[in-house]
Amino acid sequence: MRHQTHGPGPEADGRAEALRLVRVTKTYGTGGDGGDTAVRALDDITLSLPAGTFTAVMGPSGSGKSTLLHCAAGLDRPDSGLVVVDGEEMTGGTGAARGEAALTKFRRTRVGFVFQQYNLLPTLTVAQNTVLPLKLAGRRVNRARVEQILASVGLGDRLGHRPDQLSGGQCQRVAIARALVTEPSVIFADEPTGALDTRSARDVLRLLQEAVRVHGRTVVMVTHDPVAASYADAVQFLADGRLAGRMPAPTVDAVAERLAHLGDDTLTEV
Repeated sequence: MRHQTHGPGPEADGRAEALRLVRVTKTYGTGGDGGDTAVRALDDITLSLPAGTFTAVMGPSGSGKSTLLHCAAGLDRPDSGLVVVDGEEMTGGTGAARGEAALTKFRRTRVGFVFQQYNLLPTLTVAQNTVLPLKLAGRRVNRARVEQILASVGLGDRLGHRPDQLSGGQCQRVAIARALVTEPSVIFADEPTGALDTRSARDVLRLLQEAVRVHGRTVVMVTHDPVAASYADAVQFLADGRLAGRMPAPTVDAVAERLAHLGDDTLTEV
């Protein structure tokens, strides 16, 4: 089963680059005598994603997919290598010139996030949660546009509701609206359907598709679910912190088959 996004795939020629990683490495632990085992979560990752594409990142538990997302999104710094978002260097490891304050500002303007647990503030309404990134960045809030975005994710009649008055699927729609409102170059989604029922998950995945083909965003989604991955334009596989192949136009069965044999033949193009 293939959930087509009705647009050119990520291999389309002449498309601007939204995200580039160059020889990115990340190690957790020191491996010293204190019993702290060093784990190479990312091992020399080089990757380029064109603008206006939807990429799923998949791999076994511990393969480095969440670390890849966190480093690419500026939530964590790589030990070495380069991360470029929308043509601007975001971080280049511990020696990067961009300090924490500048990095935070950069994330607020160029990057959007959708997490598994929504990360909504319980005391704020749907509308207030949605505009929070604008408020934090000191940017003007265009109320009409905010209402338009919330209507586009099916929450036009829920602006005054708080998270405890919403279903899980509705909370994730708020998170998507919040990610869209700053007009980011790239939206990073970390297991965005992991806490949802099948129908809500399908709705959220369609909204992420629309973020790409209607709003022109680039979406990078970490998922363990072949069904979720089938909504993407392409799947990038990871194994043991290294790239392990790419699958354009993924289907549920093809992704599941590839995952079952991941590691048998890493670094193979699909």
